[in-house]
Amino acid sequence: MKKTHTFQSISSLVYTSTVLFLLVFSFNSQATNLFQEPIQEIQKNKEFKGHVLDGKSKEPLAYVDINISGTNIGTITNNEGEFLLKVPSEYLDKTILVSILGYTKKEIPIATLNNEDTKILMEVSITELDNVNIYGIKDAEALVRATLDRKSEFYDNDNTKMTAFYRETIKKRNKNASLSEAVLNIYKQPYSNTKHDDVSLLKSRKSTDYSRLDTLALKLQGGPFSTLYTDMIKYPEYIFDRGNLSNYQFTFDASTELNNRLVYVVNFKQKINNNEPLYYGKLYIDSQTLALTSAVYNLNIEDKDLASEMFVRKKPNKVKVYPTVASYRVDYRTKNGKWHYGYGKIQLTFKVNWKHKLFNSEYTLSSEMAITDWKKTDETNYLGEKLSPRVILNEKASGFSDPEFWGEYNIIEPEKSIENAIKKINKQLEKPEA
Repeated sequence: MKKTHTFQSISSLVYTSTVLFLLVFSFNSQATNLFQEPIQEIQKNKEFKGHVLDGKSKEPLAYVDINISGTNIGTITNNEGEFLLKVPSEYLDKTILVSILGYTKKEIPIATLNNEDTKILMEVSITELDNVNIYGIKDAEALVRATLDRKSEFYDNDNTKMTAFYRETIKKRNKNASLSEAVLNIYKQPYSNTKHDDVSLLKSRKSTDYSRLDTLALKLQGGPFSTLYTDMIKYPEYIFDRGNLSNYQFTFDASTELNNRLVYVVNFKQKINNNEPLYYGKLYIDSQTLALTSAVYNLNIEDKDLASEMFVRKKPNKVKVYPTVASYRVDYRTKNGKWHYGYGKIQLTFKVNWKHKLFNSEYTLSSEMAITDWKKTDETNYLGEKLSPRVILNEKASGFSDPEFWGEYNIIEPEKSIENAIKKINKQLEKPEA
């Protein structure tokens, strides 16, 4: 494949997470209107909070799936292993299913959970596998090709409406400067067709401490669509597909386990003779169905100039900007033998070097999306405001002063540093104007 074609494919992925370096208050006046109230009535839920930890080391486990058995309702732990699950009263007699790659799945009766601080200990699964020899596949690249070929067979091919919680953060070094959150409806197209998914906004809020941003404002252009496009089974053209697999080298790693099923682990990286900014990471493939269960990967940013061209669309002439980290993650869930998108995350870190300034600034932009519920649907009228793939969330700093803002919606628990940042922003908002 020609270099220009490859670069265009990558750019089409990252344009939705392009960074704009603009003067403060130079904002998009057409940005999405925030603070919409939910349009539908939601039943009363009971809230459960807790931590998921490694049973031996007691270290917190991130990205753990927690789902109510027999339903599509669920959440995911944050980087500190914390979770928040809101259970409808009709499901209080059910169990929760707790699962993560490399650990044995747990089933826990909801009636035994504490309301405030449930601690769930996970045990590492010990897996011993023979050499890969499934469906006649004998090498890692053939396994990946088979995975891409079988998406119509083992992924959801119904029209589906998903409820999702979405969060964007901007940090200057280790201090939070901006936080925005939203509840979305995702109208997911069948995996068997090439139509893109649609997204509508139900409710959202944002707080920004511009003193943390000095004379810069950073925005994630594309918002929710950037994480949605990490679904490499639905959107293989944005990462790799059968047409550009020859640019990558695939090798087997030690296998693992998910939900008591064997999972093959495939390492991938671009070939040495290819200097384009391509991806490297790990693919986790279910041994029974050959479905992709998870992918964790990064962009090769060794060539700073090429990498910068991919992300930076506009900046002042006296500043140099280049990425130092571009990492991605996607997780899938399964029900009734069919897999679907469950979670996506993007983290981008940039160095900002102003001319005639002694020290560089470093900004980290993160976006993540978790599916909290889903159902089959034939709806054509979208609930909430339909979003454009190029949407930029509004800059209005408000909303975090209301602790009941999300009502009964399931959400991802914020990390402690984000909670502290919200408190500081709230104090500033509460100060009387001079």
